[in-house]
Amino acid sequence: MSVQSVKRRLAPSDIAAFKGVRPIVSLTAYTTPIAKLLDPHVDFMLVGDSLGMVLYGLDSTVGVTMDMMIAHGQAVMRGSRDACVVVDLPFGSYQESKEQAFRSAARILKETGCSAVKLEGGAEMAETVDFLTQRGIPVLGHVGLMPQLVNTTGGYRSLGRNDKEANKIRRDAKAIDDAGAFAIVIEGTVEPVAREISTGLRAPTIGIGASPACDGQILVTDDIIGTFNDFKPRFVKHFANLAPLMSEAFANYAAEVKARTFPSAEHTFQVKNKTA
Repeated sequence: MSVQSVKRRLAPSDIAAFKGVRPIVSLTAYTTPIAKLLDPHVDFMLVGDSLGMVLYGLDSTVGVTMDMMIAHGQAVMRGSRDACVVVDLPFGSYQESKEQAFRSAARILKETGCSAVKLEGGAEMAETVDFLTQRGIPVLGHVGLMPQLVNTTGGYRSLGRNDKEANKIRRDAKAIDDAGAFAIVIEGTVEPVAREISTGLRAPTIGIGASPACDGQILVTDDIIGTFNDFKPRFVKHFANLAPLMSEAFANYAAEVKARTFPSAEHTFQVKNKTA
């Protein structure tokens, strides 16, 4: 009797192996329905702490908690089968020490079932990345613009426009690569610097506001479908604009309720006539 192989979910090692083979596709996911829609099309889904702004209306990602990340990580895992799922470590859950980072990461992996965690930081976080990877926790790095540091960097802006910034991003990316990250997000970095970094690293780079030469790309899903319109970064492309369609649907529903044309008979449960 032949044993039929069971298809498995993509792993961080699979993502790493795509470097030089084909571009890596990624989007954010925060809910089960969106995860189901994304699953056939992406290599990995990121349960990003951007959910704090997209779903909760926070001004930044700094207020996101571990409980929030775990709840949404669980939701995304329930909605996906094939794609690798990575969950962000939120601000304050890993910066204190490598031991704190391990406890936080281990909790996320145990309680969500995801395959990896992501953390922001460069050379200062290299020891932590090495500590985690040596203990069985795959890490997605994140350099360049780091949203969790918005309070110290003075806002969201592209980086690498001068030698000091560019050299820092180069050093950060190399340090996280050497520490064993399976891939590295490069965010908000001028194109020539991001291109140069991508060619020199072992790990694949995932660009967001970086370069088409990156080994893969990621965007916030709500950005590309036009449902998050608080602001539109230069690097975002609307592949659909669903907000007007949704608004129209809500308006039509409200109008029909007020006119008492909804619900009609077809949307209600009727008592069947009893036969003699």
